[in-house]
Amino acid sequence: MPPFFTSKRFKTQALLSVFLLVSFLFLLFYTLYRIPSPSHTAPSRSRNDPAAAAHRRFLSLSAGANATIAAHLRELTRNPHLAGTPAASTVAAYVLSHFRVAGLETLTREYFPLLSYPAAASLSLLSAGGDLIKAFSLSEPADPEARTVPPYHAYSPTGSALAPAVYVGYGREEDYNELDRMGVSVRGCVAVVRSGRGYRGAAVERAALKGATAVVMFGTSGGGGVERGMVMLRGVGDPLTPGWAAEGGAGEGERLGFEDEEVRRRFPPIPSMPVAAATAAEILRTLGGPAVPREWREGLRLDASGVGPGPTLVNFTYQEDRRLAKIQNVFGLIMGREEPDRFVILGNHRDAWTYGAVDPNSGTAAMLDVARRLGILLRSGWRPRRTIVLCSWDAEEFGMIGSTEWVEQNLGNLGFKAVAYLNVDCAVQGPGFFAGATPQMDDLLFEVTKQIKDPDLEHKSVYETWVEENGGISIERLARADSDFSAFLHHAGVSAVDLYFGKASPVYHTTLDSFIWMEKHGDPLFHRHVTVAEIWGLLGLRLADDAVLPFSYLSYAGQLQDHTSALGALLDDGVSLQLINRSILELTAAANEVQEAVEKLREGETDDDHFGELQRRAFNDRLMLAERCFLEEEGLKRRRWFKHVVYAPPEDYECKLSFFPGIADALSQSKKISSMEATREVQHEVWRVARAIQRAASALRGHIAWSK
Repeated sequence: MPPFFTSKRFKTQALLSVFLLVSFLFLLFYTLYRIPSPSHTAPSRSRNDPAAAAHRRFLSLSAGANATIAAHLRELTRNPHLAGTPAASTVAAYVLSHFRVAGLETLTREYFPLLSYPAAASLSLLSAGGDLIKAFSLSEPADPEARTVPPYHAYSPTGSALAPAVYVGYGREEDYNELDRMGVSVRGCVAVVRSGRGYRGAAVERAALKGATAVVMFGTSGGGGVERGMVMLRGVGDPLTPGWAAEGGAGEGERLGFEDEEVRRRFPPIPSMPVAAATAAEILRTLGGPAVPREWREGLRLDASGVGPGPTLVNFTYQEDRRLAKIQNVFGLIMGREEPDRFVILGNHRDAWTYGAVDPNSGTAAMLDVARRLGILLRSGWRPRRTIVLCSWDAEEFGMIGSTEWVEQNLGNLGFKAVAYLNVDCAVQGPGFFAGATPQMDDLLFEVTKQIKDPDLEHKSVYETWVEENGGISIERLARADSDFSAFLHHAGVSAVDLYFGKASPVYHTTLDSFIWMEKHGDPLFHRHVTVAEIWGLLGLRLADDAVLPFSYLSYAGQLQDHTSALGALLDDGVSLQLINRSILELTAAANEVQEAVEKLREGETDDDHFGELQRRAFNDRLMLAERCFLEEEGLKRRRWFKHVVYAPPEDYECKLSFFPGIADALSQSKKISSMEATREVQHEVWRVARAIQRAASALRGHIAWSK
C-alpha cells in the first residue's frame, strides 16, 4: 500500500472528504426536493455533438441580422394589410418567397371564414331638445391620409341609438357597482367605456346586460391613435364552423346559420365603436349627474363633469359588412431525419389592423431571420432529427382564425405528432423579456435564455436580466386566448411557449403601429428583434434535435401544487382538494421516475442500438403526450371547444383565477344557484382536474390501469 494512505495527511484528507460528501448530499437533497433545478431533464450537450455544433452555428449567424430584419419589417409594413383584403395577399406572397429563398419546402392553405368589416358609421352630439351640437369625425387623427381601415369593432352588429350617455369607467362589474352606489342606471343609454382593463368584447356584453343600447369606447394612447379590435365572444376561430375547418369557397361546405344559438352567443347583442380620446372627452364634458370617480379621470381633462346620464344626447349609427372572405396560411417545412412524423411548430400571424410593425410583423420579421439561419444550416448538411414547421398565420386579429382552422383540420395528426408549439406575436413592444409557457417547458426556457446575450445590457444574458428585472423568474401560464397558441394548447393539448419583449404596446391596433415608430422608439437598432429570433430558433432546435425531449414534469407538478394551494384559499370547507393533492403526489413520483429513466437513456444503457432508439422514441412519446391528458373530451361546461382543464380562459372575463378554468367557471356560477348545488358543481370540477392529473402521471409512466 502506498505510504500516502497510511499517513496522518490521509486521515485528515479522509475526514475532509467525509465532510464534503455529507455537505454535498445535503445540498443535493435540498436542491432536488426543495428548489428543483432549472435543468433537471436537460440533456448533456457535448461540444462534439453534431446537433450542438449546428446550434452554435445558428447563434453565430447574427452578423448583419438586425439590418436584414429591419429591411423585412420595412417591406412587411409598407401598406396596411387587414386579413381578407388584397394587401394581405401581397404580404403572404412576401413571406412565402423568403421561405423559398431560405431553401425550405413551402405549402399554403386557404380557408373561407366569416370576417367583419365596417360599411358605415356616424356619431354626433345633440342637445336635450334634439339640436345638433357637433357631428364627430370618426377617422383616426393619426391617419390624415386615411390609408387604413377606419377604426371599428369587428363583429359589432349593425345598430343605432339616440339616447343620453353614461360614463361607466372601464366597464367592469365593480364600475357598475360604483354607479349603483351613485344611483345611476345605464338602462336605455349609450355607455361610454374606457379601454385598458379587460377584453373589449366583455365590456360590450356587460353593458348590454346592464341595459345599454350601444357602446362608445376610447383609449388614452398618445398621438391620436384609436384602437381597433374584435368583440367576438366565447371562443376562437370561425364562428360558423366551430370545431371543424372553414374549407371551400364562399357558400360551400357545412356552416352554421346566423340563427343558430351557438353562433348568436358569439356576437355582442348591441353595437359598439372605438373613438379617439378627444371625441370621448367632448361627450363626457357635457354630462351632468354625480362626479366622475378619481380612477376614471386619470389622463383625462374632465374638469367638473359628471357621469351622466345626459342631459345631452348621443346619436349613434353603425352598419356592419359581414361576409365570407379568403384567408391564407403559409408554411415552411424542414423534414426530420430520424423522426419526420414528429413536428416542432413555430408560429406567428402576419395580418394587421393597420401597418402592424409591432403587432404582428416584428414577429414575422424575426421568423424570416429564423428561416434564413435554418436555411444556412441545411446547406451545410445539417438536418433536424424531427420535422420543423414555420407557420405564418392569417386572420389572427379576427379571433385566431387562421391557426384555429388549421388545428381543427389537422387535430388527429397534431394530437399524436406535435411535440410543441412556439408562438411569437408582438415580438418587440419595448424593453424587457417576457415569456409564457406550459410548465414542462420552463427549464428549457432557462437554459436557452442563459445562452443568449441581453440586447440592452453588456455582459448580461437574457436570463440574468429576466431574473433581476422581475425579482426572480416570472413565467406566465397561457390561460388567455388572445394569440395563436390558443388552439394548440386549449383545444389540442400541445405544449406551448409565447415570447415577446416589452410588457405592452403604446401603439396597439392604431395607425401609429408603423415602421417609423419601431425605428424611433420600439427597437431603433433592431437588436431585440435579433434576440427574439435567437431564443425562438434555439428553442425550436433543441426540441427538434435533442435525442430525449427536454421536458421537466417536476416543474409541472410544482406549479400544480402552487395552483392548488391558491385555490384552497378561495374555497370553503365543503369542497375537498384531497384527490387533487393525491394526484399531484402521483405526478411528482412519476416525474422523478422519468428523471431516472432520462439518465439511463442518455447513458445508452441498452444491449441493442436499434432497441435503444425505439426505447427513446417510446419514452419521448410519453413526455409529449402527457400534456394531452389534461384535455377533457367533452370540453368545459357551456364551452365545449375549450378542453384543457388546467389552462384555458375562464368564462367570466373578469375572473381572477388564471388556472383550472372549469373550477373557475363553477365558482362564478355559484352566485346564481343554491349553496348545496354550487358546492356539488365545484367539487365535480375538482374531481375532473384530479383525474386529468392522474392520467398525466400514468402517461409519464407508460402504464395502463389494468383491473385486478
